[in-house]
Amino acid sequence: MLPGCAAWLVAVKAGVAFTLALAGVCGPASLAIASPGGARATGTPAVVETHEGAVKGIAGKDVIKFLGIPYAEPPTGALRWMPPKDRTPWTGIRTATQFAPICALRTTLGAFAGPANDNEDCLYLNVFTPTARPAEKLPVIVFVHGGGNFTGDAASYDGSALASGGKVVVVTIQYRLNLLGFLAHPALDNEGHPFGNYGILDQQAALRWVRRNIDGFGGDSNNVTLAGQSAGALDTMVNLVSPLAAGLFHRAICQSACLATYEVVSREAAEAIGVGFAAAAGCGSGMGPDVARCLRGLPASRIAELSGTAQAPSRFVVQTGIVDGTILPDQPLTLFKNGRFNRVPVMNGTTQDERNFTLAIMTYFTSAENALRTPPTKDHYLQHIGSTYVAPGFREGTAAGILELYPPAAFASPYMAWNRAASDYRACDVRTLVKILARQVPVYGYQFRDRTAPSYFPDMPGMHLGAYHTADLQYYFPGWHGGPTGMARPLNGKQRELSARLISAWAEFARTGNPNGSGSGPWPRYTEAADVPGWAIQDLSAWSAVTDDEYVRDHHCRFWDAAVQDY
Repeated sequence: MLPGCAAWLVAVKAGVAFTLALAGVCGPASLAIASPGGARATGTPAVVETHEGAVKGIAGKDVIKFLGIPYAEPPTGALRWMPPKDRTPWTGIRTATQFAPICALRTTLGAFAGPANDNEDCLYLNVFTPTARPAEKLPVIVFVHGGGNFTGDAASYDGSALASGGKVVVVTIQYRLNLLGFLAHPALDNEGHPFGNYGILDQQAALRWVRRNIDGFGGDSNNVTLAGQSAGALDTMVNLVSPLAAGLFHRAICQSACLATYEVVSREAAEAIGVGFAAAAGCGSGMGPDVARCLRGLPASRIAELSGTAQAPSRFVVQTGIVDGTILPDQPLTLFKNGRFNRVPVMNGTTQDERNFTLAIMTYFTSAENALRTPPTKDHYLQHIGSTYVAPGFREGTAAGILELYPPAAFASPYMAWNRAASDYRACDVRTLVKILARQVPVYGYQFRDRTAPSYFPDMPGMHLGAYHTADLQYYFPGWHGGPTGMARPLNGKQRELSARLISAWAEFARTGNPNGSGSGPWPRYTEAADVPGWAIQDLSAWSAVTDDEYVRDHHCRFWDAAVQDY
């Protein structure tokens, strides 16, 4: 063993040998030779040579972390509202031991994200790779965080447990959010470059970085799984139908979830919103190059002001993708139905109590600081049903049918009736898309049902969040607790066992396209056969599966399928 528990990596760059110090890696097993596209010995170095330059990570017992690696040039100045530009190579060794600053955001959704900031230089990613690994390349999971495309960050997600427990390489990425990430305006859109979906372009640029560089971290660039939660799942869905993402990933995981009813904004509607934003920002209502210059010259703080409040994004923020014709050719459902998508195996599912997340946020914001927070009342519930389910897209009589199926008196509290109705709607929406996809590619459906999951929200008397939206994140990324104000509550023994099973399932899916690794159980591939197990149920007890008929009965899918127009 070398003195000071240090080893040396000999890397070859442009045919010239040079020496890079390894920090904290002990013993001969840690010696490796790494070069872009070159062969590697067993073990992962704490210094890796990428096509853009060398990066030095943090070597731990189980995982080596490479944090804050830039995958594109800062999208500032003339590069604001432009497709991401490949990072200019650097010389020497770049220290990659700290997370990069998060992307500009204003809306934090209570304990979910933050802090609010105006930072535009945020196109960075993080790599987590097992310290000890087999000689063969490992599957790669690229994770896209959630947050409605207007909030969230990668720094909250520690991929160590997923990497070490699953023997996979994990990459977490940041992408432009809210007005900086999703904006259409004629002055920008007519410049001759891909436009509107800048956050999606960022994700695709990160995937191209992975294709160029991940072999040096022990990963297999030919076996990449794109995974995302919430808005990250919907962005994964957009990448599934984006021609520009073809070949960049080989499996997809939609964690709460890819949806049949997900509608993106038309170019015309998005540009009308963008024109309104430009006028509000003081750049006028014109559509020429002078407006584009004005927009790119705006202080980041002014853009942040117009993006919303802590509670909610503004009317100028597009929270979905935009049908631009190039990045996103059409509505995702249309493209899936017509078979015009990147055909890879898909994992798609929800939590049992999806709606409790938004009900918790509502409760969080409906009381003064440090005051008693109380859950929504019966009147809140009735008002919501009467105003929401009469919108275009729902058939006449839907609101009345909901109150008949989910009367407040039948539940322990009005908010539980609200949660059950909205969560069932989401579960059935997922099923509709799963059916469409399963006719064309392998699909694995699931529902997360640990209703004892820890909550990172402050205590709210009278509210039990159950298996709420985002609850399952802490099982893949132990320690995840939302933003800076979220409360970290560790998993108990049974929950750690469930975490291990979930990590194993993700890793096997990334490795083989089948969460079981081989065979058909305990997580069955979805088929439309009504009496065959087709949905994995993730709970503290042993893995179980329910038939499609049972799933339909559990969530009243006959009602919801009939209620939604034009599926």
